[in-house]
Amino acid sequence: MIFGYSSCGNMSVAQAVFDSMPEKDVISWNSLISGYLQNANHQMSIDVFLQMGRAGIVLDSTTFAVLLKACSSLENYNVGIQVHGLAVRMGFDYDVVTGSAILDMYAKCKNLSESLQFFREMPEKNWVSWSAVIAGCVQNEELVGGLELFKEMQSEGIGVSQSVYASVFRSCAGLSAVRLGSQLHAHALKADFGSDIIVGTATVDMYAKCDRLLDARNLFNSLPIHNLQSYNAIIVGYARSYQGLEAYKMFWFLLKSGLGFDEISLSGAFSACAVMKGYLEGIQVHGLAIKSTFWSNVCVSNAILDMYGKCGALTEARCVFDEMERRDAVSWNAIIAAYEQNGNEEETSHLFVRMLRLRMEPDEFTYGSVLKACAGQQGLNRGMEVHTRIIKSGMGFDLFVGSVIVDMYCKCAKEEEAEKLHERMGEQTMVSWNAMISGFSLNEQSEEAQKFFSRMLETGFKPDSFTYATVLDTCANLATVGLGKQIHAQIIKHELQSDVFISSTLVDMYSKCGQMQDSRLVFEKAPKRDFVTWNAMICGYAQHGHGEEALKIFEDMQLEGVKPNHATFVSVLRACAHMGLVEKGLHYFHAMLSKFGLDPQLEHYSCVVDILGRSGQLSVALKFIDEMPFQADDVIWRTLLSICKLQGNVEVAKQAANSLLQLDPQDSAAYILLSNIYAEAGMWDEVSKMRKTMRYSGLKKEPGCSWIEVKSKLHMFLVGDKAHPRCNEIYEKLNLLIVEMKRAGYVPDTDFVLKDEETGNEQLEEIVERSSAVYSKKCMVKQAKELQLVALSVKP
Repeated sequence: MIFGYSSCGNMSVAQAVFDSMPEKDVISWNSLISGYLQNANHQMSIDVFLQMGRAGIVLDSTTFAVLLKACSSLENYNVGIQVHGLAVRMGFDYDVVTGSAILDMYAKCKNLSESLQFFREMPEKNWVSWSAVIAGCVQNEELVGGLELFKEMQSEGIGVSQSVYASVFRSCAGLSAVRLGSQLHAHALKADFGSDIIVGTATVDMYAKCDRLLDARNLFNSLPIHNLQSYNAIIVGYARSYQGLEAYKMFWFLLKSGLGFDEISLSGAFSACAVMKGYLEGIQVHGLAIKSTFWSNVCVSNAILDMYGKCGALTEARCVFDEMERRDAVSWNAIIAAYEQNGNEEETSHLFVRMLRLRMEPDEFTYGSVLKACAGQQGLNRGMEVHTRIIKSGMGFDLFVGSVIVDMYCKCAKEEEAEKLHERMGEQTMVSWNAMISGFSLNEQSEEAQKFFSRMLETGFKPDSFTYATVLDTCANLATVGLGKQIHAQIIKHELQSDVFISSTLVDMYSKCGQMQDSRLVFEKAPKRDFVTWNAMICGYAQHGHGEEALKIFEDMQLEGVKPNHATFVSVLRACAHMGLVEKGLHYFHAMLSKFGLDPQLEHYSCVVDILGRSGQLSVALKFIDEMPFQADDVIWRTLLSICKLQGNVEVAKQAANSLLQLDPQDSAAYILLSNIYAEAGMWDEVSKMRKTMRYSGLKKEPGCSWIEVKSKLHMFLVGDKAHPRCNEIYEKLNLLIVEMKRAGYVPDTDFVLKDEETGNEQLEEIVERSSAVYSKKCMVKQAKELQLVALSVKP
C-alpha cells in the first residue's frame, strides 16, 4: 500500500499507512524512503532514514542504494560520505548494488576522482557499475574518459545497456565526434538496440548537435515510436542550427501527437521563433505556455525574454522580466542583451547597474552585452569603468571578454589602447584580430587595417568570412583592386566564395574599384544572393552612371522575390536621376511605402530633389522640400544648390544657400557654388560680397586629393604639393600635359572655384593642374606599365 500510494504521488496517505502499521520491518521503511525519493522530496528521504536508524532497524543494500540516490539528487557530499562510512562499517561497500550507488553519488556530487578510485577498488562490477561510472564521467565533462571506459568495458565483455549508449552518444555530441558517433550507432544497431526509443533519442540528439540535421531527421522518422524526449532532441537541434522554421514545425507536430510538452519543448520553440524573428508565432507559443504549468519556470521565462528581444519587442520582453517571480543570471543577461541588440544602450547600462545593486555577479555574457552597448554609443568613459570592474573581478584574462574589450576600444576610436590590449592577451583569438581589423576600417584607417591583416597571417591565424569581408571593404575604400584580387584568390582557395556575406562584399569591392565587369561576374556566379548582394550590384551600376542596368537589376530582384530595403531605393532613385526618369523616379519613391512598407528617409527625399531639379522643376523641388515630414538637412540643400548651378536659377539658389549656411556656416562649398551662380548671371557685386564674406570668415577652398599605389606603396598628392621626393619630375610632366590639354580644348570643371570677371591664367593653371593630376598618372601607368591607378581626383 505504501508503494502504491507513493507511485500515485499521494505521500500523505502513504505516510499515514506507514504510521498506522503496528510493526515495521526494513521493507516498510525502504518503501517509505523510496516513496519520498520518487516524489522528489529528497530531504524527507534522509529524515526517514535517520528515524529508521533510531528505531534500531537493520539496514540492507536497498536502504543504502535509495539513501545514496537521495544524496546524489541533493548533491549533498557531506551526508553522502557519512553514508559511505556507515556502509563500510556494516560491510556493504563490497556489495555491488551499494557500491554502484556510492560511485554514482560521488560523481553527481562533482567528485569524479573519488568515484573513479572507488570504481577501481570494487571487487565485483556489473553493467550497473560500468553504466554509473561512464555516466559520471560524462556528467563531469570528462567526455574522452567516458569513451575510454566504454572501450574498456567492451574489452571485458560486459553487455551494453540503454543508459551506457545514452552516455557515450552524449560524449560524442559534446566532442562533435560525428564519425565516432556513427560507428557507435552501427554498434547499437548490431546489438539490437535500433528500435529502442532511449538509444534512438540519444542518437538523434548526437547527430543534431554535430550539425548533421539530415541524418538526425532521417533517424527520427525511422523510429517505430516517438516520445517527448525524441521530439525535444530534434526541435532543439533545428533551433541550435538556426533552422527556426523546421524547429517550429516539429513543435506543432509534437502538439498534434498528444505527447504533451515540457519546459525543454517550450524553450526550443521559443528559440525557433527567435531565430526566424517570428513575433506572431512567438506570441502563440507564449499563450500556450501561460495556459500550461510551465509559464513560471525560469528556463521558459528566459527563453521568452530572449525571443521577444530578438524580435525587437522590448515592451513585451520588459513585461515578462518584471513579472518573473524568480530571476537568475540568465534572466538578467537576456534582458540586458535584448536592450543592447535593439540599440537601447542607455537602458542596457541602467539594467546593468540594477543587477550590480542586487549583488548579482555578472558573467562573461553580461560584460559582453554591456561593452557592446558602450561601443554602440561610443561611451568611452563608461566602457573604461566596466573594463576596470572586469579587471577587479578577475575576468580580464577571459578570452571572450578580452576580445569584446578590444572591440569596444576600437569602436570608441582608441586604436592604440585596443592594440595594446590585443598584444597583452595571453592567447589572441580570431575575434580580437577581427575587432582590430574592423576597428581600423571603421575609423577610416584602411591602410592600418591591411597591415594588421598581414600581421594576422604571419602569426598563422586562418582568416574567416568576417576577416575577408572587412579587408575587402578596405580595398574598396582605397580602390586597391590588386590586393582585392589577391584576397579573392584566397577566398576561392579556402572555398568561401559560396558565403553570401563574402560574395556581396566582392561585388561591392569590384564596383567601387571601377571593375564593373568583374563585379557583375561575381554577382552572376554567386550561389546565394540576399538583399545585400542585390543592393551592391544596383548601387555599383548607379554610381557609375549605368542607370538602365541598375533598374534592370532592381526589376530582377523583385522577380526573385527578394524584398528591397531603404538602401536599395537610394540606388534606384539615383539611377532615375542620372537617366532623367522623373515619372519613374516618383513612382518608385511612392511605392516605397505603398508597396513595400518602407518609410522614405532623408536620403530618399534628397534623391527626389535631385530628380526634380535635373528636369528643371526647381520650384516643384522647393515645394517638395517644404512639404517633407521632417526638416531638410545640409545634403538636401546642397543637392538643390548644385542643381541651381546647372539650371542657372539665382532665386532658388539664394534660398538653398541661406538654408544650407544656417545649418553649417563653415561650408565653403556653399559660398563657392552661390558665387559661381552669381558670376554666370553677371551679378559681379554679389560675387564680390561672397569673396569678402569668405575672407572675413577665414574660409578657404579645400584642395583636391588623389593617390596611387606603386609597387605596393601608396603615394598621396595634393594640389600644389611639393613634398613628394620626385615632385620635380612630376611637375615637368604636368607642365607638358597642361600645354597638351589646352591645345586639345580641355575645359576644366570650375564649379568649386571662385570666379572673377576674368579668371586669371594662374587660377586656370591651378584648375588644370588639379584635374590633370590623375590624367598624368594615367599616362604614367600606360608608359611605365607598373603603376596601378587606385583613386581618381575627388572634390572636397
